[in-house]
Amino acid sequence: MTKEQIKEEIRKIKEAHAEDEEFPDEVDTPLDVPARRRFAKYRGLKSFRTSSWDPKESLPPEYAKIYAFDNFTRTQKHVLAKALNMEQGGVEDCIPASSYARLHIKEVPTGVASKLCNLVNTMPIIACGLLQHESKISVLHFSVKKHDTYTAPIKAKEELVFHVGFRQFVCRPIFSSDNINSDKHKMERFLHAGRFSIASIYAPISFPPLPLIVLKSEVASASPSVAAVGSLRSIDPDRITLKKIILTGYPLRVSKLKSTVRYMFHSPDDVKWFKPVEVWTKCGRRGRIKEPLGTHGAMKCVLNGVLQQHDTVCMSLYKRTYPKWPQHWFPLDA
Repeated sequence: MTKEQIKEEIRKIKEAHAEDEEFPDEVDTPLDVPARRRFAKYRGLKSFRTSSWDPKESLPPEYAKIYAFDNFTRTQKHVLAKALNMEQGGVEDCIPASSYARLHIKEVPTGVASKLCNLVNTMPIIACGLLQHESKISVLHFSVKKHDTYTAPIKAKEELVFHVGFRQFVCRPIFSSDNINSDKHKMERFLHAGRFSIASIYAPISFPPLPLIVLKSEVASASPSVAAVGSLRSIDPDRITLKKIILTGYPLRVSKLKSTVRYMFHSPDDVKWFKPVEVWTKCGRRGRIKEPLGTHGAMKCVLNGVLQQHDTVCMSLYKRTYPKWPQHWFPLDA
């Protein structure tokens, strides 16, 4: 069959299985690109909870610009204790509370200075000091929940404004589930209403607990809307967030525990490439790929039970995802 005929055949089969909406991670294998190239960054896992994944493997260029702690809890305790000691110890460099001070700021551009002078008449200008390490960049994880009054969808890697404590910055977060029973967490494509998720971003280091307000600019409105609220959970560049996809195939012939499956792949080389990955079905069967059949990507699978003709054979693949580096920050090659 031609590529158009194959696409039409797959479309008809998917329409017949349209009631299976509980699997939103399904993707189509492209006809013009080999699956081993299109999904080269993905891998199979025997168990999402117990299988190992090295957090230092194949890190993106952004990780060369961030800061990682050997023990964040111990560092936070030391930094806060040092700040409290300076505040209560009467150090000469510290200004006593309830006293006036005059600030002299050097090398401020003329345009910025004029804007600050204009703002003084309309709103207060706050000058804040930073604790140790708070000028460095790392990966921050927030526990967030969509605000009850916000109804528009919030997509992952969409540009949002995070107001954390007294600081505010633009970022592009990814969302993931809060799985306490595993070191791996499943990425979520949208921030769902009614429950908490974890939002991960590149941002200046802050020490929890800190409240969070997520703002989103609206096209029709001049002022941003409150999209979500939450708090700072942790700072951990090694937290593993995995994006899951599901490749699907459909049985052509079934003989006891063996079955011929088509349309998951479109070449025998792709079948051989993904042969080590376990397959499963929507009716609860599990098995493996035995060998490719023919030249159009069909394959023979061995399952732990008799496959129903209306069942769907699936393969789960995962890859690690990272937040988007904010575009207004310094370039990565600087």
